[in-house]
Amino acid sequence: MRIATWNVNSLMARLEVVERWLERADPDVLLLQETKLTDAKTPDLSFRMAGYELVHHGEGRWNGVAIASREPLSAVVTNFGDGPVGTTGGEEADYQPLRQARMISAISGGIRFVSLYAPNGRQVGTEFYAGKLAWLGRVRDWLDENCSPDEPLVVGGDLNVTPGDDDVWDARAAHGGTHVSAPEREALAALRAWGLTDAYRLIEPGPGRYTWWDYRAGMFQKNMGMRLDLLYFTRPLVDRVIWSEIDREARPVTVEPLRPRLRRRR
Repeated sequence: MRIATWNVNSLMARLEVVERWLERADPDVLLLQETKLTDAKTPDLSFRMAGYELVHHGEGRWNGVAIASREPLSAVVTNFGDGPVGTTGGEEADYQPLRQARMISAISGGIRFVSLYAPNGRQVGTEFYAGKLAWLGRVRDWLDENCSPDEPLVVGGDLNVTPGDDDVWDARAAHGGTHVSAPEREALAALRAWGLTDAYRLIEPGPGRYTWWDYRAGMFQKNMGMRLDLLYFTRPLVDRVIWSEIDREARPVTVEPLRPRLRRRR
């Protein structure tokens, strides 16, 4: 099984790119973030033509998460099961991320997948940063309430936190800022302590591979980035990881194949 996660930063704007990548990379499951769509505007037909079932949770111009799978999707959960998201959206609601479309979960091929789009947090010490920490805490609470580390589970997406200093181009330059602060990393470590493993690091332990860059001042070309897009697996899946990669051409997709591959559904 090939699993990928991708912050597409507007699914409709990048739909042709996504379609071409699906044909080239042939994932079994793709977690999507920042789709920027309402559920009614989701391009279901495009995904069906490519051989995928799609479930989506969105609010319009901001946020939005989805799961695409070659196998049927069931037991869908949105917003941690906490009810509908708000309708205001946008920057003014960033300090209330639990009212935004940032979480969707579904079962495919006997594995529960969770697609997450964590808040940015903007600046340490602000109400937006406090909202980010509260949201990350809700992820851990939801796992405690609904899941088990002994069951096959994939939690992935744009977590907007670097797990450690090896996930930053220069830990000293970024020290203390959002994405690298100790409280954020502690919240991410709490997910791993629950029973999740960073699947990418099982294969690629070294520094220098990132999934986000500030595109100003040539930072992509200089590889001055951060690894913010993650795939975490529970114990039943860890031993099945055989390869991992960050696809810089798609800017980027993180891919973690498992053994065995699912049969391609057309």
